[in-house]
Amino acid sequence: MAKPDNDRAGTGTPSALVSFIATGGGSGNLPVAPGTWGSLVALPCAAGLHILGGPWLLSLAILLAFVAGVWASGRYADAIGRSDPGSVVIDEFAGQWLAILPVALDWRYYIVAFVLFRFTDITKPWPCRMAERAPGGLGIMLDDIVAGVYAGILTLLIAVWLGLEHNLPSLPALFG
Repeated sequence: MAKPDNDRAGTGTPSALVSFIATGGGSGNLPVAPGTWGSLVALPCAAGLHILGGPWLLSLAILLAFVAGVWASGRYADAIGRSDPGSVVIDEFAGQWLAILPVALDWRYYIVAFVLFRFTDITKPWPCRMAERAPGGLGIMLDDIVAGVYAGILTLLIAVWLGLEHNLPSLPALFG
């Protein structure tokens, strides 16, 4: 019997480093809705990065997550023989962080960014589905990057529309 398009012969077990990066520190191994769990785990990480280094550190983390994610998710997928394993959530980290970046000072918009990112990641509006067709780890990562851009723009528009962006406490103010 032929295997589905998403399956192929794996090359073995991924290394511990590849697994750690690809599965978002193991959050992708949770049994139900690993992409949602990965996005949830990404939220406090984004807050911590922003507190420590502002938008520059969060931006650098997005870039590093993308580069490391292309490498690790491609190797992980090859090792287990699946083109886009559900347990790979480094793409959710990078996409969720992109969705948060425009509103990272306001923790209340993290919920909006989370919901909008999950919506765009699941529904895959154009060109997300097209980006997903790129080969290997690049395809695994790109659709979530596009979804993160969409969600970030929508979150920022909601924040501006509500006119609350200057009236809400920043994350450093909450912990300072």
